Amino acid sequence: MLDGILAKASMIMELANNSQVAAAVTQASGTPGMPWWMWPLILLVTCFVMGIVAVMAGVGGGVLFVPIVGSFFPFHLDFVRGAGLIVALAGALAAGPGLLKANLANLRLALPVALIASTFSIVGAFVGLALPADILQICLGITISLIAVLFIFSKNSEFPNVGQPDTLTRSLNISGSYYEPSAGRPVNWTIWRTPQGFLLFVGIGIVAGMFGLGAGWANVPVLNLLMGAPLKIAVGSSKFLLSITDTSAAWVYLNQGAVLPIIAVPSVLGIMLGSLVGVKLLAGAKPKIVRNMVIIMLLFAGIRSFLKGLGY
Repeated sequence: MLDGILAKASMIMELANNSQVAAAVTQASGTPGMPWWMWPLILLVTCFVMGIVAVMAGVGGGVLFVPIVGSFFPFHLDFVRGAGLIVALAGALAAGPGLLKANLANLRLALPVALIASTFSIVGAFVGLALPADILQICLGITISLIAVLFIFSKNSEFPNVGQPDTLTRSLNISGSYYEPSAGRPVNWTIWRTPQGFLLFVGIGIVAGMFGLGAGWANVPVLNLLMGAPLKIAVGSSKFLLSITDTSAAWVYLNQGAVLPIIAVPSVLGIMLGSLVGVKLLAGAKPKIVRNMVIIMLLFAGIRSFLKGLGY
């Protein structure tokens, strides 16, 4: 019986080696001498570790995925960016319903922002797919290095001081209330500087679509520090609007054939499994050490991407 199972497994592996899957991986990686299943396996393990680190550092998996996989794996950057959007989208879709139920994602705040960011993420996706790979790699390196610097200097405020709401805020009636367990009471909130915030989301949408990055690294500082949303509302609304923004850009990559399941599936699976482990380890972790580790990883990946774009 065991001999029969082994024979069938050998036959399946042989068929797989000669299948379109093997051809797709070989085409994506440019390494014809390596067995087709090696890169998906390495990707799964790498994304598993990334999922652990991302949860413990409080960042989205997408911001780590594109620079690290794009710099250290032999896949074409278009495939990596397409998979990066799917990774970010999977995390956002998983968290969205729970955040809405807990009243931490506000539709009046998230929907106008999502409309702007998703519109310009489509523009960014077309621009990214039109640019030469080396130019895109250089731009990605610079962007990731700037994100690392943003992580170093950004300090979110749990309850920012908000001045008089502007006309646009009042017109859209952007305000709300949620229950804060640490204070034992409901917290009423509103925002201000809405036109300036909306303008920044134009740039955020373009960068998210162009590089396939989940834009939580930029959404939260703009919503929290500039527009004055409480930190929990900023994080929850950011996660919810990612599900809309990344969907828009992901359709462009899907339509252009830049999403390969053999790359996207192990990436999403690895990040999800790693996130589950990361949540369990979170209680005993030292956030500052993990955050510094993420900053170093981003700087390293950003410099590597920049040098790769220059041909080094």
